[in-house]
Amino acid sequence: MESEFLTEKGVAFDEVFVDDDFKQATEMMNISGQMGVPFTVIETDNGGQINILGFDRKKISQILGI
Repeated sequence: MESEFLTEKGVAFDEVFVDDDFKQATEMMNISGQMGVPFTVIETDNGGQINILGFDRKKISQILGI
């Protein structure tokens, strides 16, 4: 659902399947404290990052201005 939403809005993104990539799964676990998906990391223009657990269409839209 989230990848379809981002594609519809023309947002470029990298999709990682953590069930197939132990290193990425470990990194996600370190950031989020759990294994829930989807887990979205939005990198900001000033070098920061915003983490969103679950598909929060409203929050993603607000942060990305879409």
